[in-house]
Amino acid sequence: MPKNSSHHSRPAAVVLVLAFAFIPAASADHHTDANRIAERTLEAMGGQEAWDATRFIRFNFFGFRLHHWDRYTGRHRLEGQTREGEAYVVLHNIKTREGDVYLNGEKLDDEKKAEWLERAYGAWINDTYWLLMPYKLRDPGVNLSYDGEEKIDGKVYDKLKLTFDGVGLTPGDTYWAYINRETGLMDRWAYFLQNWEEDREPTQWQWVDWQTYGRIKLSPLRKNPEREAPLGELAVFDHLPDEVFTSMKSPGGE
Repeated sequence: MPKNSSHHSRPAAVVLVLAFAFIPAASADHHTDANRIAERTLEAMGGQEAWDATRFIRFNFFGFRLHHWDRYTGRHRLEGQTREGEAYVVLHNIKTREGDVYLNGEKLDDEKKAEWLERAYGAWINDTYWLLMPYKLRDPGVNLSYDGEEKIDGKVYDKLKLTFDGVGLTPGDTYWAYINRETGLMDRWAYFLQNWEEDREPTQWQWVDWQTYGRIKLSPLRKNPEREAPLGELAVFDHLPDEVFTSMKSPGGE
């Protein structure tokens, strides 16, 4: 998942110091303080209170798999089809890492179940990051720094660099969040994964079509020159029936 910017004995020197002391620094600090930029981004997406009040999220990851997630309890439902066309449903808890797995309607035994539970947890880690990364800029274990400004298509972006202290499944990844200075929203990201060759360029995607879902804003589409990748069936709920997380049967229209 560059270089960090910083605001880097004689009478003449004293005069220079005094002269610069009268130049306001607030504007520059505002645009180069990574934490303040992250705070502004959170506010642009609805704010901390709105995020804390957001409980149930549903989304389809690029047409591959459908998630239902209860943020409060950790309950998670993952369903889709394998490459071989087998239908799967995983009902588990991402906090306890326990649950049940159904393949073509049959409940799996413990040995096969453990492998699927690991897969489902990895899918939750990966896919929710593609959906919610701007909400996680200041998570524990994230090293957040300012990495300069960049102008793209006439818009000015403040770049935030994210590295990680042993969190996530691939802590050697590096990410860059491009924060639109005018709107405060993240219009694009770039990432360099831990297993890539050093001379490879980071991959970039645009985060487009920000909309309000429930109390918060989310972007339902990822886009780069090669392809578009939608996060379909995206919705936020205050309530979902328990059966979503306990029954193998596919939920109806919530």
